[in-house]
Amino acid sequence: MVFLRVFTLLSFIGVLSSQTPDCSYLGLLTNLTLTPASETLQIMRPVKNWTTPTEVRLDMVMYGILHVDEKSQTVESHIWTQMTWRNEFLTWNPADFCGIKRLNVPRSKMWLPDISIQEDTSDTSTTFYGPLVYLDHTGLVIGNSRQRLTSTCRLNLAMFPFDSQNCTMTFVSMSSDAEQMSLGSLTNDTLLSKLSEQIMVTNGEWELDHLEIGYKLFAKDGVHQDMLVYTITISRKPLLYVINLIVPLLYLLVLDLASFFISEGRGEKLSFKVTILLSISVLLLILQDMLPSTESSMPYIAIYCVVIFAVVGLSVLEAMVVSFLIDLDGYCATMAPSPDDSQDEIELEDGYHKEPTGAEEEGQVKQGKSFPPMVGPNCLAPLESILKEVKAARLGVKKQREEEKKEGRYKRIAGIIDHIFFFLYFSTVVVFLSYMNIMWLCNLYK
Repeated sequence: MVFLRVFTLLSFIGVLSSQTPDCSYLGLLTNLTLTPASETLQIMRPVKNWTTPTEVRLDMVMYGILHVDEKSQTVESHIWTQMTWRNEFLTWNPADFCGIKRLNVPRSKMWLPDISIQEDTSDTSTTFYGPLVYLDHTGLVIGNSRQRLTSTCRLNLAMFPFDSQNCTMTFVSMSSDAEQMSLGSLTNDTLLSKLSEQIMVTNGEWELDHLEIGYKLFAKDGVHQDMLVYTITISRKPLLYVINLIVPLLYLLVLDLASFFISEGRGEKLSFKVTILLSISVLLLILQDMLPSTESSMPYIAIYCVVIFAVVGLSVLEAMVVSFLIDLDGYCATMAPSPDDSQDEIELEDGYHKEPTGAEEEGQVKQGKSFPPMVGPNCLAPLESILKEVKAARLGVKKQREEEKKEGRYKRIAGIIDHIFFFLYFSTVVVFLSYMNIMWLCNLYK
């Protein structure tokens, strides 16, 4: 009897020692009687051994690029994501259930990875999750979702409007570290890029270049987190900006160069240049609404506009100086003093007579030297009139020479200034436009 009791005790101890310990979260919560088993499947990571990490594979495809806001540095896009993971508790043998290999299960009944996008700034209402998930007999779970995503993106607008942007979407778990959950992709980035190009519905002024997949391990306070990073490269379609901004500015610059061939006499040149300057100011207002005010480095398009505005402004100042010199020349010509014949004396040759030219008009006759015996007073009048005509002719020639000498002085200075400025203006424009074309072409074909 004693032997039987010892044998029973040893058998019970052997049975207990042969049982393997339950290392799952389900076993722990069941032992603690905290939640029913069905609820445990929804909240706890579905692994039989808690040290086994859950491998989550996430693929992302872009349906469209809706809007890029340069002011707020955000990109609005439409994306589709597919996540796969393995639930070790939901497996079965298809032969026991008439060959059923796949089952549709309500999403609310399953444990779901808490994956979020770090750059996401959109509302929760913009995300749509499929009501069902696909469950394979091996425990593989597939869940789909689509989202109208508004994400932050650091935009580099130095080459606007010939720019391309690299925006990242970082997928990371909110509560699990790298030891509990590892992130990866099921499809490579080349296939995802081709698929996105084929199914993309809208892209507006932007087009998708390619997708790149990267992995990062973030460490903080000894805790490591897996990160799946999608880098999206998009490029702008510049045709609209070329037609509405770059070509009009270039056309106004050419018109300003052509204005040097307008005559200065009518005063139309200055008014024409001022009109061009005002037109460039309107285009600068359009550019101000497009570019962000917080840009650290000035975009090349802003340099393009500012240089053209400055050059045309200097051209207006030069036209004002030239117009002033021409008007000054005409003013000096009209204010030149005329000779006063009444104060000039006409000297008679041979010493016969000497008197002021205005004496005859006042009725006063001054006696000079005595007349020769053979010459009377009536014979002096023709000689005196001839001498007056000769004196007037000499004074007229002298006045004409002085006027010709003074008349073209300021006008010649204005012409020299105009020619030198036109040469400098044309050289600056050619060098600047060549530099801008080289910079834009290098960025376009890099």
